[in-house]
Parts: sequence; C-alpha cells; structure tokens
Amino acid sequence: MTVPTDRLLITVAPTGAETAKDDVPQLPTTLEELVETARRCEAAGAAMVHVHIRDDAHRPTLDLGRLTATVEALREATDLVVQLSTGGSVHDPLERRLKVLDAEPDACSLTMGTTNFGDDVFSNPWPFITELYQLSQEREVVPEFELFDLGHVASLRRLLATYGLPYGGRVHVDLVMGVPGGMPGTADALVAAVGALPAEVTSWSATGIGRSTLAVALASLSKGGHLRVGMEDVLTLAKGVPVEHNVQLVDRVVELGRLAQRVPMTTNEARELLQVRPR
Repeated sequence: MTVPTDRLLITVAPTGAETAKDDVPQLPTTLEELVETARRCEAAGAAMVHVHIRDDAHRPTLDLGRLTATVEALREATDLVVQLSTGGSVHDPLERRLKVLDAEPDACSLTMGTTNFGDDVFSNPWPFITELYQLSQEREVVPEFELFDLGHVASLRRLLATYGLPYGGRVHVDLVMGVPGGMPGTADALVAAVGALPAEVTSWSATGIGRSTLAVALASLSKGGHLRVGMEDVLTLAKGVPVEHNVQLVDRVVELGRLAQRVPMTTNEARELLQVRPR
C-alpha cells in the first residue's frame, strides 16, 4: 500500500511531563483518562499517540510495569500507533530512559541532542543517543527523531551515516519548535530545518510549543509536513481560553488540514508510512 500524498499524519501528545495535574485538572494523567483521550482523538483523526505516563500522585514516571500496562491498554482500546517517550521528564536518569523499550511500543521518541529546556537541561549525550538507537534497531521499534535545534539535524546525519537506517527503513522526524532554549517556533526556522534534513528522511512533522502552535502548524502544512498537537505542548486554544480536552486540538488541525486539502491519515496508513512492526 502506498500512502497518498494528500494524507496528514496527526500525532497527539496528550500529557507530557512538565504540567502538574493540580494546575491543570483536565490533563489526562490516569490510565483511564489516557485511554479515553486516545479513543476520542483517534475518532477525530489522530493516527499516533505520543505517551508520557504518571504515577498515582500524578507525577511523571518511567515505571516499566505502568508503561507496559499502558501500551497494552492503548492497543486493546485503539488502533493508534503507540509511541512511548524515551525523554521522560528532564530529571529522569539515562539508564531508566533506556528501559522504556522493554515495554515493547510500536515506536519511540529519540531526541538528537541536549537542549536547554526552560530553566532545566534535557540531557541527550551522544553515547546515550547511539545506545538508544541501536537498541531500537535490535528491538524493532521505529524511532521518531525529535529535533529541537539545527544542531540536532546535523547529529541525525551523523547517526544515520554511522549506524544505518532504523528498523523498517523509514526515517521520520519531528521538529520540536518554540521550547525556551531550542529553535524558535517560526516559519523561517521551520524552513531552515526542513532544508537541512538529510536525504534519508522519508517524512517529517512539526510541533509548536505554546503560542507558536498555530504558526508552526500553518508553516508545516505549507511545506507538506505532518503535525503533532496535544496538551503536552499547549494548554490554551487562544489567549485566556484553556484547552478542556486534547480532542479540541486534534479537531483544530483536522480543519486546518482540510483547508490545505490534506486528509487525516488512517492508522493503517500511518503504519505503512512509518513501517512499524505488525502487531
């Protein structure tokens, strides 16, 4: 099956690791809330879910039992491509982040370098990147290369030249834009990043953090890219208008895609695009 070029891959990132449940009660942090969110977002047009999980106190965790149970529950309730974050929170040790693949997701995030993250540092040293990448190849998990800066694009080039293509042979990247400390969430930055992508890249999406969400979405659509949205990345629909459910953010980019004559990709088309391992 060849995926038509007018298809739009929508990834939903519903939770993240930075926002406290006490501050945003509508954030889906329990397994039940996450599954309900995933089902509604799939029905609205999302084809992949980018997953962070929380413990009973709603704090970020990389507990392997919880990760495994989350993957199983999402597979039982949806047909979404299940992508686990290997970033966790900025405070998680590298060795815990490597264990994420033990939960056997369809896909995982793989950030291509260290970046300042607000007042914190999101650590991704080169030895960790290469170990995680080779582990993803061995475990047959498709990585999504997360690029927060142009230096990360260069690191991706180096990684592919040294270790070859990922499992499945496709190279999908996500430009994470607008993080304080990373590249700005502007059309100019997106054009520069896309222009620098290595030839091996077969598809790319973009994520605009906070106020850059709409600017990045429109620029990505204009350049033929895909989109990631969700409450991990933005908590308002407009100034003073909070997001009440992740499905609102999916609905909005479905409508933007319609205006750009792009049709939401089905989950089967997403699997074909990314070449994830059959379940």
